[in-house]
Amino acid sequence: MQKNSIQTLSNLATPLISKGRLFKEKKTPLRSDFQRDRDRIIHSTAFRRLKHKTQVFVNTSGDHFRTRITHSLEVAQIARTLSKFFNLNEDLCETLSLAHDLGHTPFGHAGEEALHKCMINFGGFDHNIQTIRIILFLENRYYNFKGLNLTFETLDGLLKHNGPIKNLNKYNKILGKNLFKNKIKFSQSPSLEAQIASISDDIAYNSHDLEDGLKSNLFSLKDLENIPVLKNIIFKHKKKISTYSIDLVIRQIVREIINEMVKDIIITTQRNIKKYKLKKLNDVYKSKYPIVTFSKKMKKFDKKIKIFLRKKMYFHKNVKKNTIFGKKIINKLYLSIKKNPKRYINVSKYDKTNIARSICDFIAGMTDRYAINLYKKIK
Repeated sequence: MQKNSIQTLSNLATPLISKGRLFKEKKTPLRSDFQRDRDRIIHSTAFRRLKHKTQVFVNTSGDHFRTRITHSLEVAQIARTLSKFFNLNEDLCETLSLAHDLGHTPFGHAGEEALHKCMINFGGFDHNIQTIRIILFLENRYYNFKGLNLTFETLDGLLKHNGPIKNLNKYNKILGKNLFKNKIKFSQSPSLEAQIASISDDIAYNSHDLEDGLKSNLFSLKDLENIPVLKNIIFKHKKKISTYSIDLVIRQIVREIINEMVKDIIITTQRNIKKYKLKKLNDVYKSKYPIVTFSKKMKKFDKKIKIFLRKKMYFHKNVKKNTIFGKKIINKLYLSIKKNPKRYINVSKYDKTNIARSICDFIAGMTDRYAINLYKKIK
């Protein structure tokens, strides 16, 4: 299935030259528009902080579990493989993969739930929309504009991380209206690059959470034997346990799961491109159906894995204890900062017209460690 490294882009790819940015900038001969986008993400403060933000385990619980930064790098690697196979815009694909989790709170989804409750009267909280806030307003690295001034194609892919947007109310409340100079067509389907970044997120999440769960003894290989697709892979590798360490066997199983899912996406996406008669990029935007998908068999597997992980890992009593503690910290921080915002944040740096949203931005940007330390000081 491998393709040559020297290739011309497919007619379905996002072109290498962008439609532009919100603020005009001079081009550079050294890097393409999307290489610049990727580099801006990597050099951003928000990206660097992902190193100390939890994936599932609270950051202080050990060095061997995944954080948001390792997860983002793993997503980017899977996405580049798929993008290369389909002759798409690899740099855009990588940028979207690296940026997709910038808006996450400390303490994973537990932190997001808690912050959403705190913000319920002010438009709520959504980590995907928070990623856009970071990129548009919160990163400050340039004289002429706020934010990172990424290309419209990157903004489009990040906004439509979960597909076309039918209702803009939540976005308007959290971001403000008419920000994108009518360059984003919200109701159209996202690019193939965006669809690849999104499905690569699923692959990385499932496979690597399985690895972390097995390593931390939250469940065993035996618990996984009833899951289709996994059953055969585990049976094949279980025989090796007498010769190799369990850690090595687990790694081989995880590699094979990723490989099976990637192959399945390639075959299914090729079928979808034929089925929907896609000939050019515009056909992708106008498609009423997602194009980069799993087969029915793999969708079942994906669903089963998610249910299994939710039950055995995310709701495991040891993990739950940490998530409850994480929620408690977020609530306490929000209420304390709200009483006296100037004591904790430089209000001039944030939106003075919406103090609640400024507090939310401040808390969402924290690492697990910073949030825990500040909580202890306030307590």
